[in-house]
Amino acid sequence: MLRARVAPIGLALCLTSAFALVAAKAPTQVHAATAQPGDKAAGEGAWVPPGTKGSPIDGTIFHAQVLLDAAGFPTGVIDGKKGMVFEQALRGYQQARGLRVSGDLDGATRQALLQDTRPSTRTFRLSADDVGGPFLYPFPKKPEEQAKAPGLYYRNMLEKLAERFHTTPDTIVALNGPDKMIGVGQELRLPNVLPRSREYGKTIDDKQAGLLNLYQVDAQQPQGDFIVVDKSEGVLKVFQGPVPEGAYSTEKNRGAPPTLGDNPGKLVAQFPVTMGSTHDPLPLGKWKVPTYAFMPPFHYQPNLFWDAKDKGAPDQTLPPGPNGPVGVAWLDLTKEHYGIHGTAEPQTIGRAESHGCIRMSNWDVTRLSRIMKPGFTAIFQA
Repeated sequence: MLRARVAPIGLALCLTSAFALVAAKAPTQVHAATAQPGDKAAGEGAWVPPGTKGSPIDGTIFHAQVLLDAAGFPTGVIDGKKGMVFEQALRGYQQARGLRVSGDLDGATRQALLQDTRPSTRTFRLSADDVGGPFLYPFPKKPEEQAKAPGLYYRNMLEKLAERFHTTPDTIVALNGPDKMIGVGQELRLPNVLPRSREYGKTIDDKQAGLLNLYQVDAQQPQGDFIVVDKSEGVLKVFQGPVPEGAYSTEKNRGAPPTLGDNPGKLVAQFPVTMGSTHDPLPLGKWKVPTYAFMPPFHYQPNLFWDAKDKGAPDQTLPPGPNGPVGVAWLDLTKEHYGIHGTAEPQTIGRAESHGCIRMSNWDVTRLSRIMKPGFTAIFQA
């Protein structure tokens, strides 16, 4: 029997306890003493402010991540840590800006990024948009239990807030300390990813408009003409210009900007993605993306998943929600069963495998839906 509860809005709890407590059972406030032993958010040892010795956040890296995100070259979750995804974002940004493509945060790259004068963090007074429910906790694990839920919502306020600000629950705790309260009217220090404009004008539908606002997508985005996903790179690149006829090469002139036949186009954005696996490889070829669906339900067919433990079980229709198998958006490919979609686990983007589809963070796939118009071309190659 499904025992998960849908929680209301309107309470405040401590950052550490947000991982463990069901909002529906809390009165008005819960203190950090109620945090469960071993909660990852509680961290190890005493908390120290970011920018001081012992903090898991490198301030320089954190600021660069915020600026790269604003520039259209996000690094996945903003957490103040180096890694492969951060280097990939730097390489894309350097290519687009005509800088030396190194993947290093060198002086020239920092100078270019700092032309955007936004600080890395701001203190925000939380609103219902930031932390309002409904929530679903405990979250059902089995598809047949998920199918009975009213929606595959966020588990709690902290999980929602982390995605709204393109970061992780751990990072919010590292920025503020485990005793800081979260809830409507509370103040927290968060990554400064606020858009300069929310004047979205015409959108595909009301669901897209709501998601653009939820995930802080700036209304002013470059318009792309085609995308390229190369298995060897692990990123999705957005280009302006005619769709190329030639092959996309990354082997030629390794370390320099890649070429797309005789008409390379202009690189205007890049996103980290997870693509395919040994069992479900990236579907190589040139495809169209004719339709988008926002907050879609998911038709779970266990016989289509090589790693499903319930093969032979009945198909299930899972309700929509950010913690569903395809997240908040599905951009449909002309190859059956394949699409570009969101995820319930943004921290795994670029670090895990998929079932052949292109998986992005919920905030990045929402942004991509603003950059690309339905009907665009997607080029997938190794």
